[in-house]
Amino acid sequence: MSMWAIGLMTGTVLDGNVDIAMLCTDGETIHEFGPTLLAPYPRDIRPLLKETLAAAARWSFEGPEPAIFDTAEEALTVAQSDAVAAFLEDEGLPSVDCGVIGFHGQTVLHRAPAGDRPGDTRQLGDGEEMARRLGITVVYDFRSRDVAFGGQGAPLAPIYHKALLARIGAGEDTAFLNLGGVANITWVSADGEMHAFDTGPANAPLNDWVQAHAKRDMDRDGLLAAAGHVDEARLAKLLEHPYLSAPYPKSLDRNDFTSHMADGLSLEDGAALLTAFTAGAVGKALDRLPRRPRRLVVGGGGRRNPVLMREIAKRSGAEAVDCDALGLRGDAIEAECFAFLAVRVLRGLPISFPSTTGAPQPLTGGRIARPVGVPSAS
Repeated sequence: MSMWAIGLMTGTVLDGNVDIAMLCTDGETIHEFGPTLLAPYPRDIRPLLKETLAAAARWSFEGPEPAIFDTAEEALTVAQSDAVAAFLEDEGLPSVDCGVIGFHGQTVLHRAPAGDRPGDTRQLGDGEEMARRLGITVVYDFRSRDVAFGGQGAPLAPIYHKALLARIGAGEDTAFLNLGGVANITWVSADGEMHAFDTGPANAPLNDWVQAHAKRDMDRDGLLAAAGHVDEARLAKLLEHPYLSAPYPKSLDRNDFTSHMADGLSLEDGAALLTAFTAGAVGKALDRLPRRPRRLVVGGGGRRNPVLMREIAKRSGAEAVDCDALGLRGDAIEAECFAFLAVRVLRGLPISFPSTTGAPQPLTGGRIARPVGVPSAS
């Protein structure tokens, strides 16, 4: 049974926006793309979230949660609910036309399992409050069940990437690469099995570097990196990081690779190094796959950085293609993904798998919040 679903996503790059996308799907096939919107947060939300991420890093899953979590959760839930209400009004869509909202929330900390230490993950977002405000069923907290069963909790996008690759008729020579705060890759074998993991950082360290040293949000169009010089010896040393050669499944927090990798360099040389490191990590990731793809279909904000795209092609040996050129919507894919996953949750379909998160078996996940008067079978 297909339905119209809304997906919401705010990434770890903290660009000050919430991505909204509608999708008509049964959770297995993409039937139709709907409208999208990049909705700016109220001005006070972004600094609040930055402060919250800093508090989360200090907390590191030890002791009571920081009090700021409650403040941030309420603020972002209200802001995203208001953004959805405005989106529906602007599109002339009554709320009854939307079957479900996939509310990812804001990841403030993610820790992969290591040895005997279990993993942990924390996303802020009150699905019950959003359902109450909008009168629409909300699916949220997508990652916790996977982590509770010993999985990595990430990446969750592979099952949607698989649907996108099927939509464009891609075969084993093609993988999907997402460049958000962290980069992740999905490759699908001929028998339909997904192989997916976080390759390394994407935009987060570079954005943090530019914000700290140039008071800009990002290296727009890669102009800083283009003006810099890559210290190849330093890059080679960075690419020896054990995560990059570790077998998958594996996942990252945005703080696992930071802008400190470029400490001591000029603004431009630091940008060049961090850009090249993201690309080099992608190349090492391709070496881990059962078959090395020759083409990468690239989504996420990083695809808009032409220097990063060239570096990926250069350092991975694979063609890097902007997914928009293939009829997909690179700015909306992460939000679309959570619309897709929300429908899967309603249908009781798995959202994480042994070959993606390391879950012991395919697992359903997410929590369902229904507004008053909506029956559980809807």
